[in-house]
Amino acid sequence: MSQSHQQPALPKCPGCEEPPAAGDLFCGACGYDLSAVPARPGDRPTMAITVPPAAPEASAASGVEAVRWPAAAEIDSSDVPAPVHRPSDLPGTDSGGRPLAEQEQEQEQEQVQGQVREQAPEPEPVVGPEPSAVPVRHDDRAEPGGAEHSGDFALAAPDPRTAEHAAAAAAPAAGGKLCVACRSGRVDPDGYCENCGHAQPRERDHMEQELGSVAAVSDRGLRHHRNEDSFAVSSTALPDGSPAVVAIVCDGVSSASRPDEASAAAANAANESLLESLARGTHPQQAMHEAIVAASEAVNALAQEPAGAMEHDAHRHQNAPACTLVGAVMAGELLIVGWVGDSRVYWVPEDRTQPTARLTEDDSWAAQMVAAGLMNEAEAYADERAHAITGWLGADAYELEPHTAAFKPDRPGLVVVCTDGLWNYAESAEEMASAVPADAQENPLRGAQVLVGHALDGGGHDNVTVALLPFAVRPQGAGSACETV
Repeated sequence: MSQSHQQPALPKCPGCEEPPAAGDLFCGACGYDLSAVPARPGDRPTMAITVPPAAPEASAASGVEAVRWPAAAEIDSSDVPAPVHRPSDLPGTDSGGRPLAEQEQEQEQEQVQGQVREQAPEPEPVVGPEPSAVPVRHDDRAEPGGAEHSGDFALAAPDPRTAEHAAAAAAPAAGGKLCVACRSGRVDPDGYCENCGHAQPRERDHMEQELGSVAAVSDRGLRHHRNEDSFAVSSTALPDGSPAVVAIVCDGVSSASRPDEASAAAANAANESLLESLARGTHPQQAMHEAIVAASEAVNALAQEPAGAMEHDAHRHQNAPACTLVGAVMAGELLIVGWVGDSRVYWVPEDRTQPTARLTEDDSWAAQMVAAGLMNEAEAYADERAHAITGWLGADAYELEPHTAAFKPDRPGLVVVCTDGLWNYAESAEEMASAVPADAQENPLRGAQVLVGHALDGGGHDNVTVALLPFAVRPQGAGSACETV
């Protein structure tokens, strides 16, 4: 008779760890199938699990608390399974003792910042002061204690205002100019910005010059697109060593071609002629006459275009460059004035209780009507033809008639040489004296600036140019000598 193989008795039930009786196929406590448990091998090799022992001394020295592992739940004899612990239920820490949650947040922030740096373009290097560092915000949370959020996310792009100032501080390339409007584009040879197309102010739009006791200011005004006025101030010595001061003011005729070139050529030619004539001993009044003739020749020369130039303009000979001229010379005890056109010279005494005077007569339609007795001054200048000039410098002028006059003031005062861009807002001698600041005698440059500002405040419809010459003499009695040619 064959015998069945008997499974060796287990010391404990695998399910409830209760010792079964010998020969039982099922556990009497939990009903576990004891026949499914394989027989134990003869030998029971063991593997040592290396767990580093706790080092309380090192932990105490480093200030890091040792890792505390949660205790396993005890298993009782009931059939209720022990609770399961998930990884998220345990507060994990790294080897430094910091919670793992903070480490994960830092890693996420580094990843987001890395993506922003990859997407953001590399800024171009600029020369200038570095703007203050402002942290880029990637959320829409307001700062603690600050204003509420705007509803938009902050961008990583640079502040355009900061970029504008940095570009403005950047020096342009050699020979280049920076646009005054956008502060970033270069100015082409035609005077326009290559970036925004803005027309750039010309050098002649506003000019100032002070030379000893004479000063002049010229401004484009508020309505004209360019300054067609020009001036020249200078000083020299007469043969006897006494000083001579010169001021020339020219106004380009806007209806003619190249009026800005005409006024500049006339002012320079007249100034050079006066300096040469006065230095060699020519009488100041004769020198003024010769200077006006020299200025006329310089303007006439502008009408002679080079061969092949402006062939498309069949009427260029009828529209030659033209301008007016007025000048004053202080030499010795004499005040010499000369003019062609409607620019003027005013005399404003230092003692404002004394009478003022206009020292020139306009070459204009209104002046002719008054001289002929056909209109009074108020009626003539109220006419729309009042400012039509009857005398000018240019190749198409009817006849050159330079006007000169010599005066010998017996009291100190101020000589005002100006274009109609100023006297249109202070026409009478009294109005001009009221516009002249009280300290213009001691500070002629500031006085000229104030007078230009007076015209601009009045509307600035024309170019404005004024030169001031303080005339200092000792009182010599009543009356003054005057000779007009």
